[in-house]
Amino acid sequence: MIATMKSALAAGAILAAGALAADVARAQDYPSRAIEFVIPFGAGGGADIEGRLLATEMEKVLGVAVAPINKPGGGGAITYTYVKNSAPDGHTVAWSSSSVLTSTNLGNTEFGYDAMDHIGQVEYQPQPFVVRAEDRWQTFQDFVDDCRANPNGYTVANSGTGSATHAAAVALMDAIGCEVVHLPKDVTERNKALLNGEADAMLAPLGGALNLTAAGKFRILVIPSAKRNERIADVPTAAELGYDAELDLFRSLSVAPGTPDAIKDKLADAMIAAANSDAFKKLADEQGFTVETMGPEEFSARLAREDERVKAIFRSAGLIEANM
Repeated sequence: MIATMKSALAAGAILAAGALAADVARAQDYPSRAIEFVIPFGAGGGADIEGRLLATEMEKVLGVAVAPINKPGGGGAITYTYVKNSAPDGHTVAWSSSSVLTSTNLGNTEFGYDAMDHIGQVEYQPQPFVVRAEDRWQTFQDFVDDCRANPNGYTVANSGTGSATHAAAVALMDAIGCEVVHLPKDVTERNKALLNGEADAMLAPLGGALNLTAAGKFRILVIPSAKRNERIADVPTAAELGYDAELDLFRSLSVAPGTPDAIKDKLADAMIAAANSDAFKKLADEQGFTVETMGPEEFSARLAREDERVKAIFRSAGLIEANM
């Protein structure tokens, strides 16, 4: 009996060692062809611009083409399903973001965020609350007072039900005790809706609001973030004003489950080098996002925390059941 158990353990160890050796061998040959860099949203938005530059900088590290391909739909679900079902060889990579939590919790996919392997975080940015510069609201408290006095009297634009900007909007409105009408607008229509008065306010990634704020068309009143952003250093966080609302947008890389660790390590190294390149840092300065890279372990811990935060927001909005 003991001899049989020892033989089984030895056989298991041999199999494990063989699998590890095979993974190392695959990693040594990796990448062996072009890498598909899948972007969950359409061309022209912040996700597309940032992703394409990161892919270009990763090419310089990996020595093969890193080809951006847009696969929008389902708030990111199309991309995540495609990448989850791809071969676990590191040649198909998702330019993932907070949408990997919002789309999976909303039920746009049949799986959770942890059904993929995650390479790490590249950057994060606030999702500011923005109004027209000509509006009477000089401070966020001005809007809060008006909104409380006129429930459902104001319209707030965001990327659509279950998106990261919608989740941030729900969190912020819940925190101030205000009921608003949420107006779904994609990235190309959100600014227009605010400018033409269709929306009274909007939440957007900072990069989507900076240019028109600098041009004197928009005013940023608050950010639902843990700390202020250097590009808009005079704008307070919701917490500073006494409101418990926090949900930043992050961007990251993800791959198919079961991708060998050695390949994920190569991708993580390339991701970190690309994120810290002069070109990507220049874009960060222009767009207002913060380059803060995280490897798989640290990022997985953040994903778990943010997933609980998103679940709580969606429960509050009635988008998911209370027991989920």
